[in-house]
Amino acid sequence: MLRIPFLNKLNRRKTVSVVRLNGLISSGARGGISDSVIAPTLEKAFRKGNPSAVAFIINSPGGSPVQSSLVGDRIKRLSEETEVPTIAFVEDVAASGGYWIASAADEIYADHASIIGSIGVISSGFGLQELLSRYGIERRVYTAGKSKSMLDPFKKEKAEDVKRLKDILSQLHEVFISHVNGARDGKLSTDHDLFTGEIWLAARAKELGLIDGIGHFVPVLKERFGEKTRFKEYSQKKSLSQRFGVSIANDAISLVEERAEFAKYGL
Repeated sequence: MLRIPFLNKLNRRKTVSVVRLNGLISSGARGGISDSVIAPTLEKAFRKGNPSAVAFIINSPGGSPVQSSLVGDRIKRLSEETEVPTIAFVEDVAASGGYWIASAADEIYADHASIIGSIGVISSGFGLQELLSRYGIERRVYTAGKSKSMLDPFKKEKAEDVKRLKDILSQLHEVFISHVNGARDGKLSTDHDLFTGEIWLAARAKELGLIDGIGHFVPVLKERFGEKTRFKEYSQKKSLSQRFGVSIANDAISLVEERAEFAKYGL
């Protein structure tokens, strides 16, 4: 059989698809990461060019648990369908929903200074009923169903509403815990409660089994697949409104929300 050296070299050269997942996890136009937005990018990353692996570069403080679940499940599903392994690389932070998505990968690597964890659920708001009273403002709300105005910020907090919310948060927490236990099966430390919402730097996260190693994506992947490994980056396309600055107000709101979330981790 005729062998062509140049083609043989090309055949030995591995390609790794790279997808960046940055920002808050949220549905809608303002979300940095959402299933509907990232789905086309993930499809291309897994299915185009016969990649040896798909690498995810993650920098997210979390957000919507539903969107985190949808994106994580899509990554697992595409990996199984295409038989392409996945590796997550954490930059500044993979916390809460950010860690949910990272743990969907077969392996997780991080920088020494990366922040990992926050496996918990939070709901926050304000109580403004005194403000209305102070300025003589009367708020009129009419509902059908006694729980329809649960935790209205302009009404005094009710104990039964708080209990109902805490029950929902507890159930969401159990879903999160179940996901992490399943995704990191056999890797997690049993000597520490990992599900209190605590965060760790990478070295401690590795000891606890939350990540697999400390390293950056280029050297790790070249060591794995060879020095001549090619990296093909796939990124989500911006909408016309984003490209031409029509969504300036939404972008500004999104930026404030995102900075507030990152600030929780000192970033």
